[in-house]
Amino acid sequence: MKNEKEVLLKSLPQLGVLLEKPEIATVKSKFGAGMTKLFLREAISEARDKILKGKLDTPPSDRQLIGEAVKKLTRTSSPEGRRAINATGILLHTGLGRAPFCDEAIAQMKVFSGYSILQTDLGSGKRSLREEKIEKMLVELTGCEAATVVNNNAAATMLILNTLSEYKETIVSRGQLIEIGGEFRMPDVMQKSRAILREVGTTNRTHLKDYEAAINQNTGAVIHVHTSNYRVRGFTGTPKISELRKLLNRHPGVPLIDDLGSGALVSLSQFGLPDEPLVTDSLAAGADVVCFSGDKLICGPQSGIICGKKEIVDRIRKNPYARMFRICKMTVAAIESTLIHFVNGTYKEKLPLYRMLSEDMKSLDKRAGKLVAQLSRNKKIKASAEDDSAYIGSGAIPDEGIPSRVVKVGGNFSPDEISEKLRGNMPSIFCRINDDSLVFDMRSLMPDDFEALMKELPDIFSLGK
Repeated sequence: MKNEKEVLLKSLPQLGVLLEKPEIATVKSKFGAGMTKLFLREAISEARDKILKGKLDTPPSDRQLIGEAVKKLTRTSSPEGRRAINATGILLHTGLGRAPFCDEAIAQMKVFSGYSILQTDLGSGKRSLREEKIEKMLVELTGCEAATVVNNNAAATMLILNTLSEYKETIVSRGQLIEIGGEFRMPDVMQKSRAILREVGTTNRTHLKDYEAAINQNTGAVIHVHTSNYRVRGFTGTPKISELRKLLNRHPGVPLIDDLGSGALVSLSQFGLPDEPLVTDSLAAGADVVCFSGDKLICGPQSGIICGKKEIVDRIRKNPYARMFRICKMTVAAIESTLIHFVNGTYKEKLPLYRMLSEDMKSLDKRAGKLVAQLSRNKKIKASAEDDSAYIGSGAIPDEGIPSRVVKVGGNFSPDEISEKLRGNMPSIFCRINDDSLVFDMRSLMPDDFEALMKELPDIFSLGK
């Protein structure tokens, strides 16, 4: 076996030899010499790895290696190569970029890609506040005194804790010591912020008296964390922001922080879903400062939004970490354009997430029926339109779905193999597998995605692809 692997490894071509192949000239011309070399090297390396793991019993041909490199080059270098069709039914899909942008955000980012009025006062010509317009809109939307934005909500949490509670105790309920995707853990963030973790209560129940007993001369802050990506049911309880506010009124100087996670500027009950905590409600209930993500229910780019009292926000802006976590000009452009729709009340029509949530079942059913008719021309598969549920995703309302219509495709094929082909298609198509069938959810599709599915799926399910 060892000798066989050695023979296969020796049969792999040298990178320099491949680069001199006549057909590579066209590839270099299209993608550039440096990028071609990079991805040819990767193709050879991956083939070598497969041989060592026993996954290849014949060496790949030069043509196969070049073809694999061209696929990767196309994925990296062309817009179509990066495009994905989301038919999973998860509207804020973390792996697919979370909230899709509104048209105005895309247009504004194009303007900001050149020289732009990022942080220059037009009257004086002097440098101005980068998030000045964003702050004005957030003050209008939430009732806060001031606001700032950093590059994600983890950074926002760390920045707030470091500013308000460095080397001091931060009191938090044990039931709120969350872990979210990517092994992000609240205790680790607190440690890095140099705040001292002071746990109170138990996993399922924390009482106001637990907080009161923990407050001492070294208390820097009390933090309330929304457990957005899971639910503990049954014998549970924890004090509300309004109750914590009443407690802290007896302890002047101890700020109340509310980490809202996804955050929400509008009620989700209008779409038939349970409400996520509203930023306005948290501030009205007495939180001194709140933070939340910008790329989830806010529908903007990855960012962490901080709203609260002016004195606290001013201190946060002066923290050296604020410079490290600062947002770029493209993020500024996208957030500004997104928040405008909340201010104008046009978010249902203009922001893709809320447009998807607003779409009626008749429209979804019509779309599903049309796709079923198209796929049913292939007698080797069985396609049907069925009721199902779509989900917001990204930690928002994890166990509550919204009614949707799906196209379920079954037949004499391997769902895993077909789903791999779907992902390898250009554009990539993502769906879900259920009961040995592929399920395509109509609610999570962007406007142009349905026509792409109508075009691509018949070929993928045929024997020729």
